[in-house]
Amino acid sequence: MERKAKITDVLKLISIDENSRKPKYLQLVDSISYHISVGNLEINQQIPSINKVSEEFYLSKDTVSKAYKILKERNIIKATNRIGYYVNKTKFASKVNVLFLVNKLSSYKMRIYNSFIHTMGANAVTELYVYHCDELLFLNSLKKNSSTFDYYIIMPHFKTGDLKHVTYTKEVVKALSQIPKQRLLLLDNGKNEIEGSIGEVYQDFENDIYFALKEGLSKIATYKKIILVYPEEAVYPYPRRILHGFKKFCLEHALNFEVIDQVYENILLERGDLFITIEEEDLVNLVKQIREDEFVLGEDIGVISYNDTPLKELLGITTISADFKAMGEKAANVILNNEVGSFKVPFRFIERNSI
Repeated sequence: MERKAKITDVLKLISIDENSRKPKYLQLVDSISYHISVGNLEINQQIPSINKVSEEFYLSKDTVSKAYKILKERNIIKATNRIGYYVNKTKFASKVNVLFLVNKLSSYKMRIYNSFIHTMGANAVTELYVYHCDELLFLNSLKKNSSTFDYYIIMPHFKTGDLKHVTYTKEVVKALSQIPKQRLLLLDNGKNEIEGSIGEVYQDFENDIYFALKEGLSKIATYKKIILVYPEEAVYPYPRRILHGFKKFCLEHALNFEVIDQVYENILLERGDLFITIEEEDLVNLVKQIREDEFVLGEDIGVISYNDTPLKELLGITTISADFKAMGEKAANVILNNEVGSFKVPFRFIERNSI
């Protein structure tokens, strides 16, 4: 093939498998991206028009337009008015470049990230950055990487000076507003304060805990007192909507309840107590204290933990939890399928032996 292939030669490079379950518009994206990445197509080289591709492969114009739109959003091709479409870049052209901004490293956050990576497969080059709920670290990271990535996936959780949780600050909203909306995906926290339509894959913290506890009401109601261990001040603070949903549940069902900020050393335990813990350290300290006081876990004292992990499953701890694997998968599919909208992640009551 000549160094600068003719339009007819470019058409010969494109392949569409009629028997594949993969949507044809994605096959078209992958085919063009591949031939750019291996050097068969070069920067500034013209590619076939939407009409030509439609006619050659018996595809609808909408299908081809959708593929070209994705290629343009990824900066792989560019459109010149009344002239046509041209190759815009070759570096990582066959992959999507993603900046994944997570507020902390934890087992369940990493389950989201690993699920995302697995679902994206070879389609993405993903860079993970942890900003530790710190506004300045977050803003510096965005500034450093502005216009560098095809997509920005962000878990918006920040802390105030007195270690309280806040979803956004004015400076964060300002910074996020600078990112093209089609390249921004908010993950985990769904309180969107950004104007316009932005993709979200989120938890609904207040209603999630309310409805999950409602699922377990028949067991929960057998306990004399429900104690939520909610850390008022934490390096990685939690949304107060969790606290609001818990109180709403207890008041609606006339349950005796209390909120404490940690599991204290030598905490007073009584038969008929049911604890709901959020932080891992509180869960560990509570189970140790139950054993030291010779109570039977799940009979004398109940325990429910927030956010499921493989270790909690192994130990038989009942949990209320978002489906973190599903969250990562959905985030990936939003990008792969060029989806738009808000998607709530399933949240479940997972009963085990601790209640």
